[in-house]
Amino acid sequence: MFESRRGHRETGPSQLRRSFRERGRHLIVTYEPARLGGNDRGPAPHELLPAMLAASAATTITMYAQKRGWVIGEVEVHADYGRASVRRRVVLDVRLPNDLSDDQQRRLEAVARACPTRRALEAGFVFEKRVAEPSTTARARSR
Repeated sequence: MFESRRGHRETGPSQLRRSFRERGRHLIVTYEPARLGGNDRGPAPHELLPAMLAASAATTITMYAQKRGWVIGEVEVHADYGRASVRRRVVLDVRLPNDLSDDQQRRLEAVARACPTRRALEAGFVFEKRVAEPSTTARARSR
């Protein structure tokens, strides 16, 4: 199953702002930093990747614990994303509460390594590019 996302480009002074409507309900907005001509009012597109990984790992751990009736408290996941290298590197720092049993600790660490977002990235992607004709509305606006 493919899921499609549509981006929207702003014009004028905020032209480096992009907004995406996720599943028709949630608005995700990205900006570029001021040093690149943006206004830095939110995350840059590349910053969404480490945020996605951290959120996915934390959510997967929490859901796993909830299904087992474990009250584990707060789970923190920090993602350090090295985007300067050709082969990207992400270090996930998972911080679990101290009062877990050894078995819970071990199982939750394994769950963090198996979160769906991480598995998808490790499996790799095939990128296909399609260049579409501008819509009639977009052509009319540019005149």
